[in-house]
Amino acid sequence: MVPKEYYGRLFTEDQLPTDYYSEALTLESMVKIDNQLRCKRCFSPIEEEWQLPNGKHYCRACIVFGRNQEGKQLYYFASKEADINFPVLKWSGKLTSYQAEVSEKLLKTYQQQKNSLVHAVTGAGKTEMIYKIVAYVLETKGRVAIASPRVDVCRELHIRLQRDFTCSISLLHAESEPYDGSPLVIATTHQLIKFYQSFDLIIVDEVDAFPFVGNPMLNHAVKQAKKKNGQLIYLTATSTVSLEEQVRVGVLEKHHLARRFHGNPLVIPHFFWQGKLQQSLSRQKLPRPLLRQLKKQRKSKFPLLIFFPNIAMGERFTKILQNYFPEEKIAFVSSKSEERSEMVKKFRKQDLTILVTTTILERGVTFPKVDVFVCMANHHLFTSSSLIQIGGRVGRSPERPTGKLYFFHEGLSKSILQCRQEIKAMNRKGGFDDEMFNVQ
Repeated sequence: MVPKEYYGRLFTEDQLPTDYYSEALTLESMVKIDNQLRCKRCFSPIEEEWQLPNGKHYCRACIVFGRNQEGKQLYYFASKEADINFPVLKWSGKLTSYQAEVSEKLLKTYQQQKNSLVHAVTGAGKTEMIYKIVAYVLETKGRVAIASPRVDVCRELHIRLQRDFTCSISLLHAESEPYDGSPLVIATTHQLIKFYQSFDLIIVDEVDAFPFVGNPMLNHAVKQAKKKNGQLIYLTATSTVSLEEQVRVGVLEKHHLARRFHGNPLVIPHFFWQGKLQQSLSRQKLPRPLLRQLKKQRKSKFPLLIFFPNIAMGERFTKILQNYFPEEKIAFVSSKSEERSEMVKKFRKQDLTILVTTTILERGVTFPKVDVFVCMANHHLFTSSSLIQIGGRVGRSPERPTGKLYFFHEGLSKSILQCRQEIKAMNRKGGFDDEMFNVQ
């Protein structure tokens, strides 16, 4: 008997026990399109030098998921109906009228077999808005995947959905436990490469985020993991030109929400000249404007999240900051931090008072009552989109819907100015006057 975790999955010959070969469906490992050999699993073009000693080609682009080799087959098992116990949803919260409108539209669009784009401001409550459609698909024996390019987003979604749904939920990322066949999957977009025509609904959160945006392999993985008659929902706070074009031509139906769930406007960034930060750090010093605002902020006792454009500077800054504020509990996290998840938990519980980070925490994480400083905000790695997402960490809590959002710079960049302009525009769409913008 085929294990339940095999259904809807894609295997290389080496990954599948020989006992199951006869029961599996097969695909050619590679296909030729316009005289270009492509990997059937990830659709990447096969380079001429990607050859084995026997002359057969293999795909180097997705080799981390097992070697897909020319001349060998890929195996899969058709997805089965989900085994669900009712009720699926146990969330006791209540949507705002704005959220409820989007939630109903998502359900209607799904029933019409159309794909959706939800463009909602940071802190609008996108997760709660998808609960109804997720429950509907599960209760009709369908399977759902919620994917994000960022593992931190996936971890947080998993915690929240485990709390609010009764069914088993798999969390899949590079270091997670194997898939157990559950009807609801939360996964990094990379993990969807392992699925084939498996899900009735795939929701991609933070669709504009690296490494998903503009990545043909990951976009292919999402579409290949969806059943032929399945639907897609994309969630974003910062839409892209490509997404808007798909809306224009009718590929996506757009649902817009310009208000945060607690009814307050987005926080507008304040700009501060910080001087030559790198030179100051080389002398084990902090620029006076930055130090002045740090001291003022720490008097408030609110948690402080500080962003840096790269790891090396963030680490150096953290050590110097601890010297200036020895009584504070300070840590640094980045994509290379082995204990990143634990540090995030400590900061959320306020066991840490200041957390220094890179853009790895620019989205998908919520810290109540937090203030945010962005150092070297003019750096080219801080795009207007990432600055908007970073700003969205502030004011998410109804207990403190305002907060400090300070951009420290060595000269205003186009991205900084565009970020402020777009936040103000979203506030106006939400029905807020400019007079409300400067609350700190």
